[in-house]
Amino acid sequence: MTTSSCLTTGLNSFIAHFSTLTDPRTTYRGNLKHSLTDIIFLVISAVVSGADSWQSIELFGNNQQDWLRKYIVLPSGIPSHDTLGRFFSALDHQAFSHCFINWVKDLSVLTKGEVIAIDGKRLRGSYDSYSDKKAIHMVSAFATDNGLCLGQCVCGDKSNEITAIPELLEIIAIKGCTVTIDAMGCQTDIAQKIISKGAHYILAVKDNQKQLCEQVKKLFKITKPSSTDTTHNVGHGRVETRNCSVIDNLTFFDSDKQWKGLKTIIKIDTERFTKIDKKSQKETRYYISSLPPEAADINKKIRNHWAIENKLHWMLDVNFSEDASRKRMGYSASNYNIITKVALSLITKIETKKGTSQKNKRYLAALSSEFREKVLKI
Repeated sequence: MTTSSCLTTGLNSFIAHFSTLTDPRTTYRGNLKHSLTDIIFLVISAVVSGADSWQSIELFGNNQQDWLRKYIVLPSGIPSHDTLGRFFSALDHQAFSHCFINWVKDLSVLTKGEVIAIDGKRLRGSYDSYSDKKAIHMVSAFATDNGLCLGQCVCGDKSNEITAIPELLEIIAIKGCTVTIDAMGCQTDIAQKIISKGAHYILAVKDNQKQLCEQVKKLFKITKPSSTDTTHNVGHGRVETRNCSVIDNLTFFDSDKQWKGLKTIIKIDTERFTKIDKKSQKETRYYISSLPPEAADINKKIRNHWAIENKLHWMLDVNFSEDASRKRMGYSASNYNIITKVALSLITKIETKKGTSQKNKRYLAALSSEFREKVLKI
């Protein structure tokens, strides 16, 4: 099977999107030993199979040349780890990100009402004290039902999540979904952007919006909730009780006109009881939303928001060693973050025996070329 004949699904669909990018090496080199598509096929295949560095990717390539040549030509053999590092440090990370987003659109079908959780994460290993380079802060959008990252946006040196979130919302598909964001994203412009894209929002309210927070708390003192819901969850040695109260009577809410589509004010009272030390921890959180007053649905959606921590950020740290990565040169940290998200998306989509962890799926891909081909959909 040749590369051109298998550019249809999975990884091959991604390569088809990727091949439209401008190769950064053409600006300073004429005769290229390794093609752009060969590099991307090698790197994704290696990372799916457990490689976490340019050196281990080179090692994978040298030990899997016969298998790799079933799909790519490799006229000059396997690129060195230095070549891989230079390539991804020079590759335009914004163009690469758009490539990833378009590939995910082909890979996933969002369900109506699905929660799209948006949150930021600092790539700790990208900090470079020698050159006084700050650690990269990446804002990601995660489809909680699909278990897929829909896209990401790098916060610039002089900006933060407030400016990055609208940029991310502009380029991802969210129509019919519910976008959940922590307090940093509780901004009128962000609410308006979500509504304009045909989606709903649930935005956390904290003291960074002091006046809004005071009004929300006051409303719950003088207005009876129109809908309530209580859930109990047992796991990891603790019992969690979540009480969700929703108000849709905004008569005494002064800020309702500022927030596009605002329909409900939400309070979540949480109590966590730890079985070992017999202690309880209570917490109250507030939200504003464009959703109708259905407490059970809202309670579930707010809880689903934390999937971005458990199924994306945690997975990238534990299974792909993201925080331990020392990739710092140029755009290498941002681009490698996208590579790991491609690999995680492919691994998440593959069906295996119940209980097989993502880490063990990567191990299986390293051991079995047949399983690797199944993950890569080739």
